[in-house]
This record gives sequence, structure tokens and C-alpha cells, in this order.
Amino acid sequence: MHPPLIEQTLGDFFDAMVARQPDHPALVSAHQSLRYTYRELQIESNRLASALLQLGLTTGDRVGIWSHNNAEWLLTQLATAKVGLILVNINPAYRVSELDYALNKVGCKALVTMARFKTSDYISMLRELAPELAAAKGELQIARLPQLKSVVWIDAEGDAEKDVEEPGMTRFSTLLASGNASDPRVPAIAATLKATDAINIQFTSGTTGFPKGATLTHRNILNNGYFIGSAMQLTPLDKLCIPVPLYHCFGMVLGNLACLTHGATIVYPNDGFDALTVLQTVQAEKCTALHGVPTMFIAELDHPRFKEFDLSSLRTGIMAGSPCPTEVMKRVVEQMNLAEITIAYGMTETSPVSCQSSTSAPLAKRVSTVGLVQPHIDIKIIDPESGAVVARGQRGEFCTRGYSVMQGYWGDVERTREAIDAEGWMHTGDLATMDDEGYVNIVGRIKDMVIRGGENIYPREIEEYLYRHAAVQDVQVVGLPDKKYGEELCAWIITKPGQALTESDIRDFCKGQIAHYKVPRYIEFVTEFPMTVTGKIQKFKIRDAMKVQLGLVDEKTA
Repeated sequence: MHPPLIEQTLGDFFDAMVARQPDHPALVSAHQSLRYTYRELQIESNRLASALLQLGLTTGDRVGIWSHNNAEWLLTQLATAKVGLILVNINPAYRVSELDYALNKVGCKALVTMARFKTSDYISMLRELAPELAAAKGELQIARLPQLKSVVWIDAEGDAEKDVEEPGMTRFSTLLASGNASDPRVPAIAATLKATDAINIQFTSGTTGFPKGATLTHRNILNNGYFIGSAMQLTPLDKLCIPVPLYHCFGMVLGNLACLTHGATIVYPNDGFDALTVLQTVQAEKCTALHGVPTMFIAELDHPRFKEFDLSSLRTGIMAGSPCPTEVMKRVVEQMNLAEITIAYGMTETSPVSCQSSTSAPLAKRVSTVGLVQPHIDIKIIDPESGAVVARGQRGEFCTRGYSVMQGYWGDVERTREAIDAEGWMHTGDLATMDDEGYVNIVGRIKDMVIRGGENIYPREIEEYLYRHAAVQDVQVVGLPDKKYGEELCAWIITKPGQALTESDIRDFCKGQIAHYKVPRYIEFVTEFPMTVTGKIQKFKIRDAMKVQLGLVDEKTA
């Protein structure tokens, strides 16, 4: 029997955890040299909730956060949840026009932003969008952002920024200091909230058109975080290193909420991903768990100083975000001591995880599937054309239903209806199989499938084969238009450091091992793939680049 679903709000559940272990470490933000116990995190999040109310924000208002990983992010996540504000995660890779779209699409009334990060100047971008900030006094009046009334900038650098003034904006530290940790309004509002209230909006990085705002509730993400943590067997003794971005479900739910629902310790190694600081932080904090997308684990394993670090404290974690290459998974288990690492699969619209492997799943299952269906979630695998459920072992579209499915896309009934059918099934667009033991394997995207001369080809299958080559570090396979066959395969390959490969090497490796029509016609050796901030490979960009390079025209659209 599985534990029942949590029907509390995030704030109430968190407060109950604080009551159980007030002095237990809750957060270590290594790059900020900050540490919080559960009680300290509660006090500061209550103080911030009070301060947000003083800005004039009320239950249901949207608060944007445009920042990489830091303690302020977690405080904002908790504070907004406590008083019924809807946190809107804004991708740190967004630029002016995308920020404009996101803030206006969901009507953000307040924005919490980083000041700068590497070569990105967030405050300058915001001023370009809102020149009125320079002379603003009190509540903002911005022509292009009519609903935005407050901007808060994260002065995380402390003394280095103590003399910096940002007209029209409030320092995060000043805002926090203005709050009252015992403000009676905070528990009074908390008592009126329901688990089914919206708490979070995440923009899905669509490959076409504008991003959609997936709207998630307390019930959605609190339960998903709990069952994710349960699959890893997290306890208060665990310390989870989170190098994945908080603005995405991976950091915010699989990271923060998986920890907070099990009384574990959250550890941020840095504001953005850096392989060396991950290795240093795991060793220094004796982390027992580590998250990452495959490219992050590859970067850590291949770091020139990898062997210097003691990773013996590691036990579990999650590899997700994009298909997990079998060979990479084996190296992670053998060389990083992650014998109980799990694989998770899902999408933003489902809070996000639908399937996850257990810590005790046989390695063969962990490297070849995305695990079993999570508790309290229904799934079906259907023929995309007829809608009929396919037999075990057959490919079909993965559909899911249950507590984890989003409320919908914010302000977009039509696109919500396209994604969630009348019976409540979320259609993922992913192709999957399920074996007789219930293990699910994601074999591609419906849109990724390549049809060459009438043969259906799934790029994932060819990628998995090419990963076996000793000199291949990473590979992506796409379909390109072809006059004769309709489509031909193209492989982009990153070779391992110090290794050399030729096209003929790859073709020889394939010869006699896979069907001739599955051998890529085009082979390119590259140093990186186009990807989103969360590590998702943007295959459409690979396809577009090759079409330009080869002068190809889509037969379907020509």
C-alpha cells in the first residue's frame, strides 16, 4: 500500500516538518556561505511573506522570479506559498522580449530578479523594458508592463553591493528586513488556502510558438516532491546536492520539495552549473545524493580533476531531463558511488514526474527504462492514430492522469484542451513501451520519429547504439529531408577528450550491427549541442542548422 496523498498546503506541511526537527539543517548554499536550520528557514520565509503582503500583494497575485540558484529563491518559493501568491518561474536565459511576454502573459504584479550573472545584466534588460523605473517613486507605472507594481533585486553579493543603488527597485535584503516574522496576517491567510489552489506557473520551452504557462497547485507539486523523495529513500540523514536550475521543476520539485517533504538537507553548490564546484561541494558537505541531467554527469566524470575528490558519501540522486545514455549511467554507478541513483521521467505539465526507478531496481532496468509508474498516477500507452491502448511491449503515446496533471495552461483554454482530453488524460507526445513487469521505456517523441522510405526509425535507438563506441562522449540523431527517401538520418557526435573519430569509423561500427537504413547518412563531429538552460537538447536547432548547411528543403512544405 502506498501512503495516501498529502492534502495540506505546502506551507502547512513545511511548518509540520519544522515542528518535528527545528534544529536540523535545511539549506546549505555553498556559494553564498549560508546555512539555515528548518526553524531559521521558517522564520525567514514567514518574514518574507509578511514583507510581500506589505507590498500590497494579495492571494492569487503572481510573483515572478528571474534568477539562478540561491537561498533567496527558496525563501521566495516558501513565502509565496504561505500566503497564496503564485510563483512564476522565469527562465534565466530569457531576454527582453521573452521577459516582456512572460510577465504580461500571466500578469505578474511583482518581480524578484538577479542583478547580474556572468555576461547577463538582468537589471539592464529590465530597464530597457521599463525605462520608467529610473524616476519611479512608490508603486510602479510601466507602459509595457501595466500590471507590474514592484521590482526586487537580489543583492546576494552583500558588502560588494552595499553602496549600489537601483532606482525604482527594492533590495531583497531591505524587503526581507521590513517583514515581521510573527505577522498575524501570515497564518490567518494560510488558514484560508486549499491544497488545490494554484501555487506555481512554469513556462514550457516549446520548440514552436510562444511558451505556455503550466499552472500547478500545492497538491500537484507537494505530492510529486514527496513521492520522488520516497523513491530515493530520502531521510533526514540525507544531503542532496542540487546543481540543476531551480526555475525548472527539476530543481524546485525533484530538489527542494523532495528534501523538504522528507526532512533532508538541500545543498546548492553554485548559482549556475559548474562541474568543479559540484565535486568540491559533494566532498565538503558529504552529500549523499546528487541530481543532474546526463550532460552534467558527463562533465563531472570527464573533469580533469575528477579523481582528486572523495565521493564516497554519495548514494542516490536522479538523472533526468533528457534520455540517459546507458554507458553514462554505468560510469555514474561505478565511478561516482551512485549505486542507488534513480531515473525519473515526466514533463512540466505533470508536476513533473510520472515514472521513476527505485534505488533497488536491477541496474539493467535502471539503464534501459525510466522505471515504474509513480503512486496514485494512472497511465496508458495508446496508438496515436486510433487512441486504442496498445499491447505490452508495443510502442504508443504515453498518457497520464491523476493528482499530478496541471490545472491547465494559464489563460489558454484551447491549448489546455489540446493537451488534456475530456477524461482528464494528459497526452505527452512521448512514445513509450511498457514491459511485463511494468517498467516503462521512453523510445522517442512522436514528432521525432523519422520515416525513411516507409521505415519508421526511432532516433533514440540509434543514439543508444552509438553510445557504445568507446570514443563517443555524446550523440544526437535527427531526421533531415530527402528527395528520394522522404527523410535521412543525421548524427551529431561529440568525441571523448583526446579521442579522434572519422565518418568511416562510425559507419564501420554500425556495419552488420544495425539495419542499413538506420546507419546515419550524415555524420557531423561537434563540440556541443544546442540546448535549453535545463539541459534539454533542442533537436529542431540541429535539424535547422543541417538543412542550411546542406541546402536541404523540406519535401513536406516545398
